[in-house]
Amino acid sequence: MAQPQKFFENLSGVGKAIGVLTSGGDAQGMNAAVRAVVRMGIYVEAKVYFIHEGYQGMVDGGNNIIEVSWESVSSILQVGGTVIGSARCKAFRTREGRLKAACNLVKRGITNLCVIGGDGSLTGANLFREEWSGLLEELVKEGKIEASAAQQYSHLNIVGMVGSIDNDFCGTDMTIGTDSALHRIIEVVDAIMTTAQSHQRTFVLEVMGRHCGYLALVSALACGADWVFLPESPPEEGWEELMCVKLSENRARKKRLNIIIVSEGAIDCHNNSITSEKIKDLVVSQLGFDTRVTILGHVQRGGTPSAFDRILASRMGVECVLALLEATPETPACVVSLCGNQAVRLPLMECVQMTQEVQKAMDERRFADAVTLRGRSFENNLNTYKLLSHKKNISELPKSNFNVAVLNVGAPAAGMNAAVRSAVRVGITEGHKMFAVSDGFEGFAKGQVKEIKWGDVGGWTGQGGSLLGTKRTLPAKYFDQIAEQIRSNSINALLVIGGFEAYLGLMELTVARGKYDEFCIPMVMVPATVSNNVPGSDFSIGADTALNTITDTCDRIKQSASGTKRRVFIIETMGGYCGYLANMGGLAAGADAAYIFEEQFDIRELQANVEHLTEKMKTTIQRGLVLRNENSNENYTTDFIYQLYSEEGKGVFDCRKNVLGHMQQGGAPSPFDRNFGTKISAKAIQWISRKLKECYRKGRVFANTEDSVCLLGMRRRALVFQPVMQLRDETDFKHRIPKEQWWLKLRPLMKILAKYKTSYDISDAGQLEHVNVRRPQHSDMGAI
Repeated sequence: MAQPQKFFENLSGVGKAIGVLTSGGDAQGMNAAVRAVVRMGIYVEAKVYFIHEGYQGMVDGGNNIIEVSWESVSSILQVGGTVIGSARCKAFRTREGRLKAACNLVKRGITNLCVIGGDGSLTGANLFREEWSGLLEELVKEGKIEASAAQQYSHLNIVGMVGSIDNDFCGTDMTIGTDSALHRIIEVVDAIMTTAQSHQRTFVLEVMGRHCGYLALVSALACGADWVFLPESPPEEGWEELMCVKLSENRARKKRLNIIIVSEGAIDCHNNSITSEKIKDLVVSQLGFDTRVTILGHVQRGGTPSAFDRILASRMGVECVLALLEATPETPACVVSLCGNQAVRLPLMECVQMTQEVQKAMDERRFADAVTLRGRSFENNLNTYKLLSHKKNISELPKSNFNVAVLNVGAPAAGMNAAVRSAVRVGITEGHKMFAVSDGFEGFAKGQVKEIKWGDVGGWTGQGGSLLGTKRTLPAKYFDQIAEQIRSNSINALLVIGGFEAYLGLMELTVARGKYDEFCIPMVMVPATVSNNVPGSDFSIGADTALNTITDTCDRIKQSASGTKRRVFIIETMGGYCGYLANMGGLAAGADAAYIFEEQFDIRELQANVEHLTEKMKTTIQRGLVLRNENSNENYTTDFIYQLYSEEGKGVFDCRKNVLGHMQQGGAPSPFDRNFGTKISAKAIQWISRKLKECYRKGRVFANTEDSVCLLGMRRRALVFQPVMQLRDETDFKHRIPKEQWWLKLRPLMKILAKYKTSYDISDAGQLEHVNVRRPQHSDMGAI
């Protein structure tokens, strides 16, 4: 039975006070979380207080704890670090310090705490909660608070959000700040690669992460590093010789550079430290290669948060307030976390205990257990990295005698090349002969098919666009020629990486199977389009990169108005009829409105938005940002909206418009798109291998069932294969979008944070789950 819808209007914050603090190391995105907590708190009519300088400010009291307004968090969304400060606090570790903190909170009536920090900060908050009633009794005895106050504020609610670039907290796929730190690392690696190539150098890069190798592992996967050192998975005995052999083999294959990534907590199998200097000395002494060390340090913590971190932190912040409003004295302290693309609540101490278990496993040299405890996402990253970085000798490879072709279809999307590289290398490892098809189905028909080897895709991960070449042409008019190419090249399976055209193309090939036996082969599609409009998948390769381009551009455009008061910008985004980029871009950039096709709007709504902006201009926030999806309405065009706003806002604000265009399709792929492309493609090829074995009969491959043509997509918490013909009912073919889209549930979030009254369906929220060491349906991709 379907769960009844539940709306947060039933939750009231009247008479409640929420304190928000950031503690421990800072992380990009913390400000977005603070902004969401403040605005959601005020929205439900609660009082919200900043607690400056973390627990230190709570202990010191005074001006460190101040009530805030809606405007207090304006223009902090795009700022890195934390504007309310963070400090390590020795005093809070003592009962005396916690007594002072409790006194300061009770005096202001604060009994709801939102703590943004790492496992140490959250453990401290839980202890504070457990001691709360005892602390209040002591304060009453000392005469510092009234007995009536102790009774009124008798219990403390705690909800945590994990803000840490290390991604070292068990129970969540991603912590706030991790994606932004990966952006910093990848920017540096991409820059270093160009200089390393010029001089045929080896670079040893040291990245942060303390005792967690996530940053090192994902950046190694995202840049195709030659070797990676992680605390959870130390190299085997004799690694020094193995690494030198691998580096010299790569040089012998005409590779002009080597990249080695080292996590700052890297160890060998005897728990001895492995430093970047030690690796450099080894490479120089054994191989004589020109080698340089780059320690990235605090660069990784700095800079503006990525679009992913802003959206994650905004979602978490709103969920945090909902959890506080629903909390009872019996509710355990919880942490709001991410599983796949779902926000979930987990008991705080279960997560902390599991996080500590990882460290214990490493201390006891149970490294396989440490990797398992980190979660399936981490383990999949590690397995995929091993699969793609180490080329096996021909004698070690299985011989499948199958030929697999890879092609790109549709418009280019950043991350396509990472997906092709992954497919080619995993295919070769599985024993297949891999073929690359240039220029989509049109190139296939023209015979632009050639074998592609392991070395041919070296360095492809960080390249934008489509190196294979891609076209939107559908296969129907080339059936005869494509069938001939499949026959003449003995192609046994097909991997199509692309957007809506790829989806339509596979449908056409499936329908034509009755006439062409050549199309009776396993076929799988991996979604890659900036529009994120492919049915069967919540995410597409390329959408994250486009979202970051939009967010960065909006930041710059807003900054251009910093000296000019009262200005509204109208920005047009791509996406066809799919409003994903406009909606999520609006959420990440702090827009006042986002017009999309999926949510029809009329002149009354446009008028209401103008009036809303007119009111906004009377406050200290004197600029506005409006996004419009390119096909949101055929009559209310970007020009029309610009002219309407200009006319109606005369004397109050002036307008500027900007059409972002094809810059959203270009650029180097984001870490998310590189990683998603790499892992989803590897999984697709493994599916092809299984299907080929199943469908091989009497010396030939013959697959004519529905489930032999699939789309591999991310669905809520898992990567799933879905027969393309079964996705027909989920598709609006006229507008080339899925009939149901998960991100529409986040639409009210943007409106709430822009001060609009709206309904917000929280049916998915509120269930406190339990930490499962190995979630059976945990996302293979994590959230990367």
